[in-house]
This record gives sequence, structure tokens and C-alpha cells, in this order.
Amino acid sequence: MKIVRHIANLGYGSRKQVQALFREGRVTDAAGEVLYTDDPVDHDAIRVDGEPLDPAPGLCVLLNKPVGYTCSTKDAGRLVYDLLPTRWRQRDPVLSTVGRLDRQTSGLLLLTDDGGLLHRIISPKAQLPKVYEATLAQDLRGDEAQTFASGTLLLESDPKPLLPAELDVIAPRQVRLTLHEGRYHQVRRMFAAVGNHVETLHRSRIGGLALGDLPEGQWRALDAADLATLFSGAQA
Repeated sequence: MKIVRHIANLGYGSRKQVQALFREGRVTDAAGEVLYTDDPVDHDAIRVDGEPLDPAPGLCVLLNKPVGYTCSTKDAGRLVYDLLPTRWRQRDPVLSTVGRLDRQTSGLLLLTDDGGLLHRIISPKAQLPKVYEATLAQDLRGDEAQTFASGTLLLESDPKPLLPAELDVIAPRQVRLTLHEGRYHQVRRMFAAVGNHVETLHRSRIGGLALGDLPEGQWRALDAADLATLFSGAQA
């Protein structure tokens, strides 16, 4: 791929704008030598204004999503993309969320520009477990864990029963729930089905990958080892 097109696809501007960067001597190699548009050079050796290029296509990002942000590029209000570098909105291929967390749910959110990786993560065949921490409006009755584990629970308007899910009780109104599928507002609808209401919801893990000590509102790019950890939590 031509170097101009490559840099433009990373969101640094249109091809015309990237060509202007070259004319102004703002694109260099790691040693500070000015590059030209026909120079054969690897991604990792390119600098723009002295800074390494943003990650190459194949990017996967872990974001600790705060409450109040929407997983959308178009909705009004605060968007998860506001927490990422501005030019990433212009990347081609686009950076998409891997599934969604609703506005009032915080925690682990993945984004990627790799369509194959996205589908591998969300595929029902993978059954990557997703772990949520929830606080409830009412004390548990005591039979919720059995109901969720039964594999027979039907949600309103869904014709297919839920897969078995594991409920760990931390306190009368505080729980950890592990799901093996991803349906619309699933955790909130599950507790509504047993007569309760979720007040706060946080996703802490997908597969073998956890948030760790990543601060709220911050992100980090995942490497091959992280992705191996992610899929280490897949069902056999």
C-alpha cells in the first residue's frame, strides 16, 4: 500500500492533506530523516511530527467505559469514541465496538477494526463468558441462581430460552453474573424476569481478559498475548 494512502487510512487526514504533511517535511523515519511519498518504509519506522504512527490496521482496544457514554458514532451526548484519539474516527477500516454496553453500564468494552476478530469474539460458537457485577434494588429471594442456571428461563419477547448462567451472591443486593451469550439488555431483563431491578451494572471480564487496574475512561491497545488471554476463556 502506498505510504500516503496508509497514513490517510489511519485518520491523519485526506490523501491531499497527508501529501501536504510530506511537503512540509513533517513525515520522517525514526532517525529524523525526511521521508518522501515513494519511499518504501515499514509502518513502525514512520514518524509524524516526531511521533510514531497510530497502531496499524488490526487494532483491538480495551476501554474501561464509564456510565453515561453511548456505544455509537451518531447518538447525541457523550460517545465512547470521545474517549479515544480524535482522528481514530476517520480510520479505514472503521473502529467498531465489539457488541455494546448500554449508556448506564460501565466496564470492559472492546473495539476493533478487524472484522474477522470481531465476529470471532461475538460468535455464539465461542461462547466467551462475560462477567458482570450488579447491585439490585431489592434483596434476592434465594432461588435466582437456580433459575438462571436452569437453561429454561425465557425473557419477554424471546422465543428461545437463555443458556445457563452462573450467579454468585456477594451480598443480598450485590451479585456477580456470568453469561455465555449476549442478548439485548440481557442482565437487566434477567433480573426483571425474577421480579427485581438492576440499579448499577459493570462488566469486569470477557473470556480470560479482565480490566485489571485500567482506570475508568482509559484505554489500551491489545497485543497478541492479550488476545490469547481473551480466547483462553472460551468454552471447550
